[in-house]
Amino acid sequence: MSAAARFLLALACAAFCSTVSATEQSTVTFTSAASPIEIPATLIKPDGTGPFPAVVIMHDCSGLGARSSGAPLRWASELLRQGYVVMIPDSFSPRGFADGVCFIPGSQSSAANGYVRAADAYGALAFLRTLDFVDGRRVGIMGGSHGGSTTLAAMYAPDANDPLADVKRNGFTAAIALYPGCAASYGDWSTRRFGAPSGYFGVYKPLAPVLILVGELDDWTPAEPCRRLAEASRAAGYPVEIKIYPDSHHSFDSSYPVRFDARRNNASSPSGRGATTGGNSAAWEDAKNQVSAFFALHLKQQR
Repeated sequence: MSAAARFLLALACAAFCSTVSATEQSTVTFTSAASPIEIPATLIKPDGTGPFPAVVIMHDCSGLGARSSGAPLRWASELLRQGYVVMIPDSFSPRGFADGVCFIPGSQSSAANGYVRAADAYGALAFLRTLDFVDGRRVGIMGGSHGGSTTLAAMYAPDANDPLADVKRNGFTAAIALYPGCAASYGDWSTRRFGAPSGYFGVYKPLAPVLILVGELDDWTPAEPCRRLAEASRAAGYPVEIKIYPDSHHSFDSSYPVRFDARRNNASSPSGRGATTGGNSAAWEDAKNQVSAFFALHLKQQR
């Protein structure tokens, strides 16, 4: 992680650590699960000896550098108050995308796409399981946008050729994807698309319960493919829940005003560019409740 990124994370932690009793923050490094690349990460634990449940937060396309949306640390603040260890891997800096990939076409940033980053998530999981203050049986994953797509990629059942097949067999206990790209291929689930999706095929088969939270007005990662994905999964008996927030855009969990940026790379747009982002206070408040209840159910109850 760059010095600038570490400085920004320290400032952000200073802003919320005072509200969380005696949190401990450190920078750690682990190996991605499917390659030898070393991934830096921020590790934050609540006061006490544990063992605590934990959540791996996968950042969005803005990364963790100077242009970061700040969403990972906003969610870290919420989770720390509830007694979770939080780990935030930096998938972009070691791959040469310190300023994120929001404005870079996927063809140029494929070295850090969601399928690649799923291996980082499992590397983080393996690292957490080496810590005596973490309950390795109760580790969840969450992320928004690019991190939400990474979450979906991390959770689908692998076939024999999947490089993550071994680690997925003993993987995450629960997952939350905020405004992910659902118009993609995740195992048996796929879409046909020319800009907007024109067909949906198969079933998304998660290895553990998944919750999807998405905005009705999202023009970057639209809600309809997620609704179709969840509907097909639930019909087949898989534990996928979804909540679609009315009057909400991409990044509804932010405090920024709604705005359209024509520079953003957008596979959901016929032109390939331009997307709207901005916060919705009602959706943000409800999302905090949804995340709290979902992880409490799946990560805090004894099994």
